[in-house]
Amino acid sequence: MREPTIARNYAEALFEIAERSGEIETYGALIEAVAGAMEADERIRVALESPRVPRQVKQEILARALADKAPDRFVRFLAAVLKRGRQGLLPQISREYLALVDLKFNRVHAGITLAREPDSKLAAEIKRRLSRIVGKEVIPHYRADPRILGGIVVRIGDRVMDGSLRRKLLALKRQMLGAKIG
Repeated sequence: MREPTIARNYAEALFEIAERSGEIETYGALIEAVAGAMEADERIRVALESPRVPRQVKQEILARALADKAPDRFVRFLAAVLKRGRQGLLPQISREYLALVDLKFNRVHAGITLAREPDSKLAAEIKRRLSRIVGKEVIPHYRADPRILGGIVVRIGDRVMDGSLRRKLLALKRQMLGAKIG
C-alpha cells in the first residue's frame, strides 16, 4: 500500500470513531493540532519519528500531552498509529480527515486574493455569493496582494476564477495591440 492510501485508511477509521461519538469537529481540531505540532516543531517530529525512542515512550508522551484535552478514543487512535510506526503520516492523516469532514458538511475551501484585506461586510458578501455559485458552504482564506490592482481572484481546488483588474487590463492591452489600424 502506498502512503496516501494508508493515510486515507487511518483518516477514515478516525472519522468513523468521531462520527460514532458525535465529535467530528473536535477530532478534526485535535488531529490538526497534533499534525501541526509535528510540522511546526522539529523536536516533536524527531522524537515521534526516531527509531531510538521506544514506541511505548512515544505513546506515553502523547497520552500525557493530551490528558484532559482529548477524548480517550482519540488518544487510543494515536497510540495505534504509533504502534504501527505510522506517526510520520500524521500530517497526511490530518489532511485526509479534514477532507472527509468537509465532504460530510458539504464545504469547500477557497483561496481568495484581493488587492487589500476585506472588511467584515465584504468578506461576508464574498462568502455568501461564492457559496451560492458553488452550491456548497465556502470557507474563505483571504490574502491581500496589491499587484492585482483591484477585483478578486478565487481558487477552489484547481479551478481559478480571475476577476482581477490586472488581468482585465492585460487582456485589453493584448486586444489593443492586436487591433488593426486604418
